[in-house]
Amino acid sequence: MSSALNIRKEDIDTLEKHAKYIAAIIDCGKNGIFHACSFLHIGFKVVCVDADQTIVNNLLRGKAPFLKRETELKLKNYVKTGLLSVTTDIKAAVSQSDFVILTTSVKINEKKKPDYSNIENTCKKVGSNLRKGSLVIIASTMGVGATEGLIKEILENTSGFKVGIDFGLAYSPTPILNGQVSETLPCQNRIVAALDKKSLDAASTILETITKNVVKKLGNIKIAEATVLFEAVQHDVNVALANEFALFCEKANVDYLEIVQLAKACGYSELPLPTFIVEKIEEKPYLFLETIENFDLKLRLPAIAREINEEIVKHTINLTKDALRSCGKTLRRAKVSLLGISQITNVKSPPKKIVRELVKMLEARGAKVNIYEPYLSSEELTGMQHYLKKNLTETLEKTDCTIILTGHDQFKHLNLKKMKLVMKMPAAIIDFEGMFEPYKVEKEGFIYRGLGRGVWTK
Repeated sequence: MSSALNIRKEDIDTLEKHAKYIAAIIDCGKNGIFHACSFLHIGFKVVCVDADQTIVNNLLRGKAPFLKRETELKLKNYVKTGLLSVTTDIKAAVSQSDFVILTTSVKINEKKKPDYSNIENTCKKVGSNLRKGSLVIIASTMGVGATEGLIKEILENTSGFKVGIDFGLAYSPTPILNGQVSETLPCQNRIVAALDKKSLDAASTILETITKNVVKKLGNIKIAEATVLFEAVQHDVNVALANEFALFCEKANVDYLEIVQLAKACGYSELPLPTFIVEKIEEKPYLFLETIENFDLKLRLPAIAREINEEIVKHTINLTKDALRSCGKTLRRAKVSLLGISQITNVKSPPKKIVRELVKMLEARGAKVNIYEPYLSSEELTGMQHYLKKNLTETLEKTDCTIILTGHDQFKHLNLKKMKLVMKMPAAIIDFEGMFEPYKVEKEGFIYRGLGRGVWTK
């Protein structure tokens, strides 16, 4: 059996050969679990590592908040057959593994600055237990220069090995989107970058076994890091423009959704949709903004886009206050229900920080918050269990205002007449997903507000 650094396609061209190799997946978030599933589905042995014992216990039972039921059943079976093991002991996991897939993400602190301390600590533990001939793949987004600088230095210093000679190091960021599920990760194109040929060839060979689409090889890690950040910032800028258009439409009494549809019908360039959640970017724009500062540059547009998109929470509060005012009510002591906080239609995904921020701001203004999320259990909503209601009826009972954040299929069939019977009329509906036609909502006696839908009359 060849070492991971010297692995060839013929070394892993059958399921039986896959079983001879062990992949350690460091951190069991969405990124980590998706990688674990990709390796497991084609017969590799996998060791998942996470410092949170609760996450470890759940995985041992085949449970993860972003997996389909059928995938959870497969995961449970992998544990039973010994193909998958789960532990908090990173040292033991790394020391027995051929491949180390590091999915630890860069945290963004309260000052909205990247904090690499988790990455540093993880790399120290990985490096001090790394086997000679192993391959380390960084599968989370990094700032430009972080992989060949900070990460390479820590791994070499703690292991006593040299990249490209004693072990391999590659960067392959995952194209994980908010709506993605574990089954679609192998269908995504992958970038693989490394500083030396041995690391690049080894990482490409491994990832090509779990990826059905193109693996683009690069000998420059910084280009790969910059590509991921540029794509995220471009998306952030597009959404910021849409959110600005939405604010204009609300004041101008026009419907932005109609404008989007008309532009598409006329063959104009496709207009982006306004949104409460900026999908697929996560921490990436902040990493780019930090990189800008490191190079002593002042690029205005990325920073302005972030500021615009962060202010959408405040706008949500303002829409809520305005809608309640039209009901003859105030936000103080109002009962506000949030529908759909997983941010993914029909797929389980923990709520993002912006949802928690919205809840915090509503409570700070005296509102009582209820949440209904059909794709997450109370144990999957860490710190938010006391807001969670069992069903829609319980959530909407005596509610003054309902805010629809995610367009789950269940919400597409909401019956306005039935809602009127359980909510505390006059009541408001704030629709961030374009689920309702404003005139139909108002016809039933509700006050309507929607992001960019400046066509309400009350």
